[in-house]
Amino acid sequence: MADSESIAASSQMDNQDDPLNEYSSEEIDGMVKELLTGNEVIENETLMFVKYLKRVDPNVTGAPFAVPVPSQSSHDTRVMRKRSRSKGSGVDKHLKLTAEQKCDIAQREIEELREDIAKLKEDSEKKMDSFKAIIEEADLRFSELKKSSYEFERDIVKGSVNTRINRVIAEKVTRYFEDKQRARDTLIEKLRLKNSTLKVQKKKLHLQLKQKEEMGEVLHEVDFQQLKIENSQYLEKIDERNQDLLRLKLMSGNTQQVLNSYKKKLQTLTLESDRLHSEITSRNDLLGKIDTETETVEAVSSISCVLLLVFLFQHRT
Repeated sequence: MADSESIAASSQMDNQDDPLNEYSSEEIDGMVKELLTGNEVIENETLMFVKYLKRVDPNVTGAPFAVPVPSQSSHDTRVMRKRSRSKGSGVDKHLKLTAEQKCDIAQREIEELREDIAKLKEDSEKKMDSFKAIIEEADLRFSELKKSSYEFERDIVKGSVNTRINRVIAEKVTRYFEDKQRARDTLIEKLRLKNSTLKVQKKKLHLQLKQKEEMGEVLHEVDFQQLKIENSQYLEKIDERNQDLLRLKLMSGNTQQVLNSYKKKLQTLTLESDRLHSEITSRNDLLGKIDTETETVEAVSSISCVLLLVFLFQHRT
């Protein structure tokens, strides 16, 4: 009985000391949601910090996880809350990171994620190129097989059949496969020679690269940056030259149009000149004929006059 009275008294004191009694159920629900959201943010920050810490110091083991708190009675919960109030503030002061440290860690994690994404993208592109090469090789082999099947069907199945006995001639089949084997051997020899040539070129390039590394002629990051700047400058100059070339092409096109119009006018005037020249020639010929006829008429008229005068003179006498 005394124990029950002491428990009731302690519960009454706890109810009086509990600050949550001042809030309604809706306000408590809102506070719980805010605390859960804050806990999620803190958990994400902790996970990010652990990733950063593992990358900086690989010997670090363990990761923070949201440890589920076992169910307790309301009395034990209130007791634990009272005990944690006195210790929580002091511990948080030593464990919390500043905003600058959080930003630094987040920035480094973002850079690390970007590098990982770039590596994944590069690996994906390599795999895509490899798959494309495999698909192209498969297509090429399929086309070769299709062509070989067509040739075999044409030359052996249909073209090597003896009409008398209605069977395929074995000699032609043997010759067909021997020709295919010789062609395959020739192709293998060509590829072998090409492979050996590529190996020699690869060896030469490795030697040149090694010599450049020994002589210190290998480009560093600063050199690449300088080359990028020079490349951008040259690209701008090329763009300007392309604009000038385009403008000159437009001027040339306009000049060509004007020249074509003048050529058409010259052709028209040349035709007109030829026509006038032919007309002048024809008129000159006509004028010559008229002059000839005029001289003939004048001669005839002069003779007629003389004869008339002679006739008149004789008639008078």
